[in-house]
Amino acid sequence: MSLDHRLSPELDELRRTVEEFAHDVVAPKIGDFYERHEFPYEIVREMGRMGLFGLPFPEEYGGMGGDYMALGIALEELARVDSSVAITLEAGVSLGAMPIHLFGTASQKEEWLPRLCSGEILGAFGLTEPDGGSDAGATRTTARLDETTNEWVINGTKCFITNSGTDITGLVTVTAVTGRTPEGKPLISSFIVPSGTPGFTVAAPYSKVGWNASDTRELSFSDVRVPAANLLGEKGRGYAQFLRILDEGRIAIAALATGLAQGCVDESLKYAKERHAFGRPIGANQAIQFKLADMEMKAHTSRLAWRDAASRLVTGEPFKKEAALAKLYSSTIAVDNARDATQIHGGYGFMNEYPVARMWRDSKILEIGEGTSEVQRMLIARELGLVG
Repeated sequence: MSLDHRLSPELDELRRTVEEFAHDVVAPKIGDFYERHEFPYEIVREMGRMGLFGLPFPEEYGGMGGDYMALGIALEELARVDSSVAITLEAGVSLGAMPIHLFGTASQKEEWLPRLCSGEILGAFGLTEPDGGSDAGATRTTARLDETTNEWVINGTKCFITNSGTDITGLVTVTAVTGRTPEGKPLISSFIVPSGTPGFTVAAPYSKVGWNASDTRELSFSDVRVPAANLLGEKGRGYAQFLRILDEGRIAIAALATGLAQGCVDESLKYAKERHAFGRPIGANQAIQFKLADMEMKAHTSRLAWRDAASRLVTGEPFKKEAALAKLYSSTIAVDNARDATQIHGGYGFMNEYPVARMWRDSKILEIGEGTSEVQRMLIARELGLVG
């Protein structure tokens, strides 16, 4: 029996709706936001009204009742036009709201999920630290329980945190060391820290190579006090929690990277038909044709990879290896396609008014964020039974 990789009518309708939104609403405006390094609040609000931030969450919390496949479809279509908007959605869902959905208490879900699903507020995930990078187990941020006030006291610094300092950021989930095992290994727990909590300081936005219309900042915690009830999940289970979050998030990043790769094909194909050199369209040259054929092949294969991983997640099958494979491959070919698209555009590809210039700048972070390519290879090797 053959497998049918086509989308269901509902998912295809979602895809077409987001595609139309990306081309009609995002594309005409995002270049100006990007140049000004400005967060596109009006676009994000419209995404909220469309229900995109609630795609994989239950309807009882204001979600759309979908799953990670639906989220991936939306991310791919957005990233075909712009990655800043796409990463705002990805981080808001996978990193901001998903930890509360998966590990939160009933009261935590009731308090936060409806506003996160509607896009009224954004959530962020405070994991990475200046001295940690990919070694999240080396967390130095600490949290101690003040039993006299029944509050957790958090101290430390987080860096490269997406959606953490916008005017609509409502909370950051922070990982912190809350104890040690008998062997001396850190016990990491997660905490919900609402924006505006005393001692919680948000730095100015980073000056970044790409993703210039998204919000990324360093966060500082100086004797930040939150109620004991703000512990997210079990004490000491924060490490396991963020591994689960990152496994799922890699599928979302793979979908985003696929969208960028496909966007490079879209823009290059259009340009190759319009641009004339030596008396004919440059698309008539076999060198350009072969380059575009390879770009399309990579984007198509990347799409199959992330959808396979998403299907496994949705059906409850193991998906760690497939998520790492999808993230590794999609980020690699996104960089490849962005480089080739810039080359096809020639001098115009170096001009910021052309989308491929944004795509070239935005692509590199995909090989770094939510697990570097080297980390993905480590995960794949472990899943193959190799240790070291």
